[in-house]
Amino acid sequence: MDHYWISIIAICIGYIADKIWGDPTSLPHPIVWFGNAISFMEKRWNKGRNRKIKGAISSIFLIIASGLIALLIYVGLYSIHWILALLFTSIGTFYCLAGKTLIDEVTMVFYAVDHSIEDGRKQVGRIVGRDTNNLSAQEVRAAALETLAENLSDGVIAPLFWYLCLGLPGMVMYKMINTLDSMIGYRNDRYKDYGCWAAHIDDIANYLPARITAFFMLAVCNKLKLLSFVWKYGKAHLSPNSGFPEAALAGILNCRFGGTHNYFGVEVYKPYIGENERHLSTTDMIISTRINKRVELVFVLFMVGALCLLQHLFI
Repeated sequence: MDHYWISIIAICIGYIADKIWGDPTSLPHPIVWFGNAISFMEKRWNKGRNRKIKGAISSIFLIIASGLIALLIYVGLYSIHWILALLFTSIGTFYCLAGKTLIDEVTMVFYAVDHSIEDGRKQVGRIVGRDTNNLSAQEVRAAALETLAENLSDGVIAPLFWYLCLGLPGMVMYKMINTLDSMIGYRNDRYKDYGCWAAHIDDIANYLPARITAFFMLAVCNKLKLLSFVWKYGKAHLSPNSGFPEAALAGILNCRFGGTHNYFGVEVYKPYIGENERHLSTTDMIISTRINKRVELVFVLFMVGALCLLQHLFI
């Protein structure tokens, strides 16, 4: 079996496996290995002079190394038998997708906050990077929906996009980039120099996927007329990428995201996305998670079609 068909079958298997099982918490996860490697280098290099250069070298090394390891394993297994290469690619794809887990976590936030504000704050604290101790019920729901939109790009569409471009090695490299950003891509005293390159590389890697995500969100809801709305508010976000899927969801729901958030003692103002400051409810969560599921399915089908076309053109 040629590489194109392995890629096509593996993406279908990985997508279906993620829909069934989500993140396999009882099994070793490659992201944990990525995190250990990042921490190992950070503890040894994030000190003394030239931290920005050290951070650049370590980030680039880890990104290239992760993709190269995935490529070498694939080539080695393919040389033995194509079924082994297919199995490896399917499992790797499954591990790199986070669609079901994201939807499950956001769903639990809404049910938790409907039960009590304390339960809601605790549950949303699992998926956001801000202080949740003083959030109102409305802020808990808004935080969950913002995260749902942003991570549809980061956790699903971006990995799939880089799989389409560079196969499993590209997907693995993206996950390393994303993990680097989540661990060291901060502007605080500890990481502002060492994590500078990691943050910028993440911005570059997510530039197209974030906009593609927003487009597909509007497309599956037949609301492409909101493209100007998404462009207006997406550009206003502090992040060069996160604002686009968030703006798409705000437009679809006719609600408003953003405002001042507390990041563990530091007040950060995020420009408002949307215009209608209305109450958010469990119905909004149901609509939003349904959109996520549709976007995932449509994009996977788009990928399969694109890979089949490439296979037809070049083989």
